[in-house]
Amino acid sequence: MQSVLRSLRVLEAVSEHQPIGVAALSRMLDLPTSTVQRILVTLAEAGWTRPTEEDHNRWTLTGQALIVGRRAMGEIGIREAAAEPMTALRDATQETIHLSVLDGRERIVLIDRVDCDQPVRTYNRLGSAGPLHITAIGRSLLAAMRDQDVERVIARGLEKITENTITDPDRLRASIREIREVGYAVNIGENRANVCAIGAAVLGPGRRPVAGIAISMPDIRFDHRQVPHWGALVTKAAAEASANLRD
Repeated sequence: MQSVLRSLRVLEAVSEHQPIGVAALSRMLDLPTSTVQRILVTLAEAGWTRPTEEDHNRWTLTGQALIVGRRAMGEIGIREAAAEPMTALRDATQETIHLSVLDGRERIVLIDRVDCDQPVRTYNRLGSAGPLHITAIGRSLLAAMRDQDVERVIARGLEKITENTITDPDRLRASIREIREVGYAVNIGENRANVCAIGAAVLGPGRRPVAGIAISMPDIRFDHRQVPHWGALVTKAAAEASANLRD
């Protein structure tokens, strides 16, 4: 059992710090260098890790980890269901479109992005994660959850990321009520300063919230008068992805 736990610790550390060397992993995990090296070689034989081409003493994950992670989160089916609606939404708005999935009941993870051609545009790394209350997608998912699930999120605390982040429980509850009325959420610099987004939830079988689609843009192009129009577009895209997912 201990060997399995050590292997998982090494795998997680590589995923967070890749490319990373054996000595650095050894210090980070407080394991002998020989043990770390043996684990990395075993993981490589199983197809999970590989040394980099530039420096064989530094290690990265292979695509196997991504494939398994996507299967675990149902990501492959969600990406396929959302692909065409996201592209159409990008073309209609000329802004970057994000697709994030619900990871448990505490956070979302960005799994796909359709970039726009604007010279100034937003950028988020695939795989980046965050709490539900700070993003348009996250709050749209909260609005699709049961009240008791929302209260559990609130009870764990509302972390402040920027000056605009909603950290007051009553303000968050009011925001969720509004999202339920209009069908979409709006984020103005609550996760990243100078970045705005409009998002809607993607619902799986049984109308269970599983993911969300958002229009992401720099604040220099955010126009409050356009919010209802953008909201209608992103709600339509999310509804189409939901229908594709349930087919």
